[in-house]
Amino acid sequence: MSLTSQSVTAAAEEAISAISSAADLDQLKQVRIDFIGDKSKLAKANQSLGTLSPEQRAEFGKLIGMERAKVNQAFEARKIALEADRDARVLIEERVDVTLPGRRSLKGGLHPLTLLTNEISDLFLGLGYRIAEGPELESEWLSFDALNIPADHPARTMQDTFFVEPLDAKLVLRPHTSPVQIRTMLNEKPPIYIICPGRTYRADELDATHTPVFGQVEGLVVDRGITMADLKGTLDFFARSIFGSDVKTRLRPSFFPFTEPSAEVDFFFRGRWIEWGGCGMVNPKVLQACGIDSDEFTGFAFGMGLERTLMVRHGIADMHDIVEGDIRFSQSFGSGVR
Repeated sequence: MSLTSQSVTAAAEEAISAISSAADLDQLKQVRIDFIGDKSKLAKANQSLGTLSPEQRAEFGKLIGMERAKVNQAFEARKIALEADRDARVLIEERVDVTLPGRRSLKGGLHPLTLLTNEISDLFLGLGYRIAEGPELESEWLSFDALNIPADHPARTMQDTFFVEPLDAKLVLRPHTSPVQIRTMLNEKPPIYIICPGRTYRADELDATHTPVFGQVEGLVVDRGITMADLKGTLDFFARSIFGSDVKTRLRPSFFPFTEPSAEVDFFFRGRWIEWGGCGMVNPKVLQACGIDSDEFTGFAFGMGLERTLMVRHGIADMHDIVEGDIRFSQSFGSGVR
């Protein structure tokens, strides 16, 4: 534009008019770019002062400065007004009604099987045992051979055990937590006092009393002078701690390749005898396979199903309730799911 007093005043008036018309802070931001920034008419007028004579430069410099001051003042006033309007609108639109009831958020809780596992773990930790764990994908040797289970034993067939391909890898989904006992005996020297809780796998159909994936807890003690009396006393304490102080236990002769002698352990609960698990003295062949002198050390082992223990203690009739993940099942145990 040609630099005249009228053009400078008109540019300032145009800028002030645009500032007044800005409806919100975003529009005002664009107005600042167009009418106050380096490419605005007033900025260009100021840049052209260098082409004027000293007398004209002083005259127009004063005029441009005054008009720019008016524009900046108008801009700041409009900015304050729009910010106040925005803040007032936010207070209304984002107002929180503190009289409304609070929103309940679901908190996670432990599954009853996990609670039972923790309870049993705490029980044996108090007796001086350790918790031992191992992989769920195990070698066939650790799962069977080291436990004195012969190659033609029914448990080693495809009907009972999940073998992992390729079959020549000789890997299985562990059918019991006994491989954890073998790993411990291979890596540690007696005395050994451990329990092995964990998930196990067998080729069973899911029905009211069976599941192909189930929890198990096994115990192992290897030390000098361990006898069946120590095993019976441990099982009595275990049963009374889980099912009540008036529970009685009994041992029935049985056979397991990894224990000798072997027994089934039952307990008397709510007017009837209930089979609980297997137990016995560790077979000397198992100790020898793990490099432990069976003339110096003896031991006992036992194993129980966690689902069965939970079902009997709480009167659960159907395995589906335990494995299907219905949150109402966990809530009935007060498991913290709310």
